[in-house]
Amino acid sequence: MSITLVLVLLFGIGAYFAARARAAAFVGTGGRIGAVHSLPVYHGAFVAVAALVPALLLLGIWAIVGEGVIQNSVLSAVPAASRPETPLDVSAFMNEVRGLASGDIGVAFNPAAEAAVPNYRATRGNYNIIVGAVAVTLFALGALWGFSQLRPDFRARNRVEVLVKWLLIGASLVAILTTLGIVLSLVFESVRFFQQVSPIEFLFGTHWSPQTAIRADQVGSTGAFGAVPLFWGTIFIGAIIAMIVAIPLGLMSAIYLTQYADPAVRRYLKPMLELLAGVPTVVYGFFAALTVAPAVRNFAVSLGYADASAESALAAGLVMGIMIIPFVSSMADDALAAVPQAMRDGSLAMGATKSETVKRVLVPAALPGIVGGILLAVSRAIGETMIVVMAAGLAANLTLNPFQSVTTVTAQIVALLTGDQEFDSPKTLSAFALGLALFVITLVLNIYALAVVKKYREAYE
Repeated sequence: MSITLVLVLLFGIGAYFAARARAAAFVGTGGRIGAVHSLPVYHGAFVAVAALVPALLLLGIWAIVGEGVIQNSVLSAVPAASRPETPLDVSAFMNEVRGLASGDIGVAFNPAAEAAVPNYRATRGNYNIIVGAVAVTLFALGALWGFSQLRPDFRARNRVEVLVKWLLIGASLVAILTTLGIVLSLVFESVRFFQQVSPIEFLFGTHWSPQTAIRADQVGSTGAFGAVPLFWGTIFIGAIIAMIVAIPLGLMSAIYLTQYADPAVRRYLKPMLELLAGVPTVVYGFFAALTVAPAVRNFAVSLGYADASAESALAAGLVMGIMIIPFVSSMADDALAAVPQAMRDGSLAMGATKSETVKRVLVPAALPGIVGGILLAVSRAIGETMIVVMAAGLAANLTLNPFQSVTTVTAQIVALLTGDQEFDSPKTLSAFALGLALFVITLVLNIYALAVVKKYREAYE
């Protein structure tokens, strides 16, 4: 099938160039360039699309349903006594047949599967030949029809642009439907969770211990799903400690780069600062676990906290704040650069110093954009997982002590869905409820931040 696909694509390229060459000859026959409606490239694209679409559509449909058709044909030839009955047995049987046919499995466990291999190969080969022949026929018919439409006054450009418009609409629908599917999956699984656990307990409970017993007589089989410690840990690390680090450093970096740095210095420093945004979060996790967390613990011990944990909210928050600096700095940079030059010149003309102009004119004028950037950075921070898992721990503590171990919503989702899980237990379903709560929080923050940025843009564009 892959050979058929490659051949069809090569034929499509050939059809494009052939149609383009034929359309290029229209200029000579028409006597003037204005006599031809569309450029030769549009004629070539039209014929290529007319030839490729039906053939690729057939190949795509066969890629989806072909294996099922072959499976039914192979199973119908298996003796009734050896034929698998349940869907699970059918899946195992066909996997063994495919493995034997491809050579991935050397010895058959089921004699009936080994006997079905020749039939599988023959059926697959026959269907591939038939589908390949039909695809090439459709391609040829499409190409002939496309060529028959070519003439100097043919509106090939309009047809191609309509096709491109529908392709763009299709791409947008894929993105929208994917988002809708993700949200609905969260909602449906969360509803199943709340059918077993009270929403009041989940939203306002202060004890999180989702462990449930396998046996009914096991102690603690009910679990505890009060998510307040998780929400607090998320806010404590992502919205408080991280922002205490990121906001002043990011804002001062933006002020220096936009107001004080030489253009040559800015040209090098700004990309270097933005490189922080491209560092994988697991690398930040390593840095937090191996360097910052021990330093924080030693600092806590020097202050008299002898029982300070090796994993702490402060270590995770500090590193997360460093990770967020480029987001705050970039948005503040754009906001400061967008302040009209007339406001800056007016302040300086009235005798204000450069620093007074920054403090009293530029920062207040750019404040909506700066606030919008900070809110987007908070959304980014509360969704971070790796740093928390590696540096803050998984203990759901409701505490104000930054030297203690805490956990966040994202870290608990990872813990709940790691390994083999039963998707009908409250423990596993609670991950979807946490995900839905996190989705709502970040959505509200993003909407508010975008509204602030929009207001800022309307003021200065």
